Amino acid sequence: MCKKQKQCFPGELEVGDCWIGLSLASCSGLILAARVGKHTDKLIGDLIVSTEGKTDCKHWNSDDWGGYERLLPPEILHYIGKDKTQRLERTNGIVRQQTGKWHRRQNKFGKVWEQTKVTTRLVVSYFNWIWQHSRFNTTAAQRAGLSESAWSWHDIAIYSTIL
Repeated sequence: MCKKQKQCFPGELEVGDCWIGLSLASCSGLILAARVGKHTDKLIGDLIVSTEGKTDCKHWNSDDWGGYERLLPPEILHYIGKDKTQRLERTNGIVRQQTGKWHRRQNKFGKVWEQTKVTTRLVVSYFNWIWQHSRFNTTAAQRAGLSESAWSWHDIAIYSTIL
């Protein structure tokens, strides 16, 4: 029997840990895709599918979780090791630090997965388009050649998208 968390509507509550999976372009540091869910093969599968077509890279670096080996297509070269995932882990830390929702010991800790998904999209947009690396003084989008200058929240808000 699972204990119901306070201030969550029954339809919004999902039981268990909420993981955030990121795929990162190693040359620019651009977050290519982010997915929220349980630490399962489905989460990795969704991450792989949402990353496809955004880069022509055939190399994936990951930790030693077996989901990657089970789900990555055979044409992808998969390297397992912490030495190649340092940048991704640092990016993951920056993303977590940018929002208080993932700090468990604070009142603002997010318990509703849908809200975590929305917040993740906002933080990824912030990281890719607004946040400037202290050493490079550029955003990830600039380093990837997608933008000539850093964006503002106003630029993101008025950017035309397809619904």
